[in-house]
Amino acid sequence: MVPIIGCSVVALAIVLERFWSLQKNRVAPGNLVAKIWQMDQNKQLDEQKIMAIRDGSPLGRVLAAGLMNRTSTRDVMRESIEEVGRHVGYELQLFLTTLGTIAAISPLLGLLGTVVGMIQVFAVITSVGVGDPGELANGISKALITTAAGITVAIPSIFFVRYFRRKVDGLVVEMEGEAIKLVEVMQGARRANGNNS
Repeated sequence: MVPIIGCSVVALAIVLERFWSLQKNRVAPGNLVAKIWQMDQNKQLDEQKIMAIRDGSPLGRVLAAGLMNRTSTRDVMRESIEEVGRHVGYELQLFLTTLGTIAAISPLLGLLGTVVGMIQVFAVITSVGVGDPGELANGISKALITTAAGITVAIPSIFFVRYFRRKVDGLVVEMEGEAIKLVEVMQGARRANGNNS
């Protein structure tokens, strides 16, 4: 039971941390591309502002990679965004593998507890006989409690692994859309400035 309780505590901590970290306004704040566009139009988009954007959110990190290469070609800008985007996507899935492992091993730990409990029950039967059937039933029920506990930890863990993976996928798609908008806006402005000069 001790490892199962430990798994439940770790699973709960991961679920709470992921709920906090994967809030939409923390990962992909709204209107960030529009704010960047305004700063660029007002000639306020210097390296310090780009660093502030980068440090503000995961989406900011992705967009800052493109902003660092805004004077380069569209392909260079997109490649830099994609490279950072892969890292950010990986970081958004932080701890989900651990939560999935907990979901997989909790029932096995419960089953192990049941098997060990049943071995102990049969060892008692071998040494002193069946004796009181009530005592025998009590020993078996205690052994089965570990399986129930393991399954109780596993079911919510599986649910939250799938929920958070789906949420991460949605956030990644949204960040990709914002990054494409940024590339189009910056490259469009660059072409317009080139035509004006």
